[in-house]
Amino acid sequence: MTKNHKYFLHLAFQQAEKNLGHTGLNPSVGSVVVKDNSIISSASTSLNGRPHSEFNALNKLKKSNGLILYTTLEPCSHYGKTPPCTNIILKKKIKEVYYAFDDPDKRTYKKAKKILNKKKIRTKLIKLQKYKEFYKSYFINKKDNTAFISAKIAISKDYFSINKKNKRITNKFSEKITHLLRFKHNAIISTADTINEDNSILNCRINGLNNYKPNLLIVDLNLKLKKNLLLNKILKKRKTFLITYKKNFKKAQTYKKKGYKIIFINSLDTKADFNLLFKKLYKMGYSRIIVEAGLTFINTLLKKRLIHDFYIFKSDNILGKKGKNNDTPKYLKKMTSKLISINLNNDKLYKKEF
Repeated sequence: MTKNHKYFLHLAFQQAEKNLGHTGLNPSVGSVVVKDNSIISSASTSLNGRPHSEFNALNKLKKSNGLILYTTLEPCSHYGKTPPCTNIILKKKIKEVYYAFDDPDKRTYKKAKKILNKKKIRTKLIKLQKYKEFYKSYFINKKDNTAFISAKIAISKDYFSINKKNKRITNKFSEKITHLLRFKHNAIISTADTINEDNSILNCRINGLNNYKPNLLIVDLNLKLKKNLLLNKILKKRKTFLITYKKNFKKAQTYKKKGYKIIFINSLDTKADFNLLFKKLYKMGYSRIIVEAGLTFINTLLKKRLIHDFYIFKSDNILGKKGKNNDTPKYLKKMTSKLISINLNNDKLYKKEF
């Protein structure tokens, strides 16, 4: 019998990583099934959250006596839209179960071990400090009933966020990481000002991920989004929402006919207004959202402490007179301290956690 539990849990996290940001309101979980020190099955949570990884890994097994299950999160033990994963663990007569984190869902929290132990299935929590950040978004989802908000911005060495001569500030290596970040979120928030200026479609331009386009949420309080954007050509292939005031109801119908979906709000001034919006987006199924907008909008979120993870891509180039900012960069200057160790060919990536 293997005692290398952390090794197999590490492999389970590699499975969970595949669908991070693609499992709706459910967490992305990875599972590995082991017999005689060999992996005989593995799986992750399915796209949109169902079936769960434990079911996916165990359901396809015919002979299951004496097996060990490693899973990244405590197996669910409640009936929801699917039966609990503890059911199939019992059905397949799994011998031992090891997991890395308790599930914060009140319907499941610390219940799996009791249920499985009663049936003489050895069940143990093995904490892995290395992966403490993996379920940060899910824990916030459950604790606050709201979306997890990431944000990113690119700046020059002299802290300009706009290059007046060229759209790009950072290099192609930073751009690839940006696309990967998009892939790990199920929605992007931007603003009409940013979309109008850049005419970007905000997709994932990485081989293998080219067809993935996170749903787009555009803050357009006064409905100033241009009508000749590239976005208009792909509205049928991707959900794109305009977030605007309720008073714009009639004008919004013009955009709706083109394919935009509309989210009406009363106001977006205070922290409470933003929290209300993010809770609404979470109920719509958007658990992990990344903000890609200009410095003004980013600063608003920073000042109101509404960002959970903030990524700053910093170029090694000085823009000088070619640089421009629409708002103060003073908040950015305070946050370029935690450097992520990654080769971006002279660019640097900083991450600030809140």
